[in-house]
Amino acid sequence: MKKILMLLAAAAFSTAAFAQGDKVVVRDEATGAKATTTVRDNGTMKTETRTGRTEAGQKAYNTKEDVKYAGKKTGNAVEKGAKKTGKAVKKGAKAVKNKAEDVVD
Repeated sequence: MKKILMLLAAAAFSTAAFAQGDKVVVRDEATGAKATTTVRDNGTMKTETRTGRTEAGQKAYNTKEDVKYAGKKTGNAVEKGAKKTGKAVKKGAKAVKNKAEDVVD
């Protein structure tokens, strides 16, 4: 019963999606402007456009990008520092081991 219900739901969604027609979305990543063109079943075309970001929206977007960039730089610096520290610890442990063997001998 559950499989039949799932099959019917999938068929309903695919039919609804097929009836929508072809949709083409063009987006300008720099400004956030977006244009959507839909071709209907009867051959007519519907175009919806949205202008770019507002001034406040652009500032928020710039802040988000800056935070992302800073996070990447910080992550790389932390990773590099951890690697250097690991190497120094290994070198120090090796030196201590060698000194301990000298004292015992």
